[in-house]
Amino acid sequence: MNKKKLIFITGAVAVGVVVQLLISSGVINPYFAQILTLMSMYAILATSLNLINGITGQFSLGHAGFMALGGYFSAILTTKLALPLPNFLMFPLSLLFGGLVAAAAGFLVGLPTLRLRGDYLAIATLGLGEIIRVMFVNWKYVGAAAGMKGIPGYTNFLWTYVIAVFSILIIVNFIKSSHGRACISIREDEIAAETMGINTTKYKVMAFVIGAFFAGVAGGIFGHLIRLLHPNSFTFMVSVEILLMVVLGGLGSITGSIAAAVFLTGLTEALRQFSDLRMIIYSLMLIVIMLFRPQGLLGTREFSLDMFSKFTKKAEKAER
Repeated sequence: MNKKKLIFITGAVAVGVVVQLLISSGVINPYFAQILTLMSMYAILATSLNLINGITGQFSLGHAGFMALGGYFSAILTTKLALPLPNFLMFPLSLLFGGLVAAAAGFLVGLPTLRLRGDYLAIATLGLGEIIRVMFVNWKYVGAAAGMKGIPGYTNFLWTYVIAVFSILIIVNFIKSSHGRACISIREDEIAAETMGINTTKYKVMAFVIGAFFAGVAGGIFGHLIRLLHPNSFTFMVSVEILLMVVLGGLGSITGSIAAAVFLTGLTEALRQFSDLRMIIYSLMLIVIMLFRPQGLLGTREFSLDMFSKFTKKAEKAER
């Protein structure tokens, strides 16, 4: 790990600790603490979907299904099985378990479906998400249509924030690796990538599995935050909301997805009392983005501290 990454991780975790101390001392009330927690959770969801849709160039609409798998199976571990472990071990273990179940489902489903392209893949993943949701509607062990209740409230801001930082770091490192470059080449021209000897199905499935894993982890965080899991919490519209974050931030931009996740989560809470108006605003936002900024806010670029140094150098040259 180089010095810049170490400084980034240390600084990011320090910010999370400070915010958690403000929450614990009552400076930040529980309502805003929950919004900050949801922002961190949606950052995980948006960046993991961006790995599939933006980096690899696929079109998945089944992210809510993987989120449901992770949420329910992590809750089964903490609620139904109730292993004799302390909370600081039980919670991350349950998130890991939920993420692995979602990743396994992503592998089993991704292997045949990712041979499809474009609209066909979108329809297949949409069907997958609905199949998973209907499965939980009819599974009595987890409460069926009544939902799963009595889930322990392990989630807090610090847990979610730290997990978000490390999940984003893992995704960024994957993108910068040889595997990530292979995924980008598939996005740019799949036929050319195949011609150069890249196993396109392998890398598409790999990205799909990683994205599904982190969606499952986010689902576990959600279940232990709300303390109730209901099949209606994982409808098609949830996948659309996550997709909107990716499109708004920029397909291929991880920092854009994070910024869009924070913005849209805050906007959703601000419009909570206008539930019908919220969907109209979402629709108008998508139309405006497609008309005037189809590549999203950042496109495929990343926001970094180097951008400030470039602006500073330009300002200095202008003064001279």
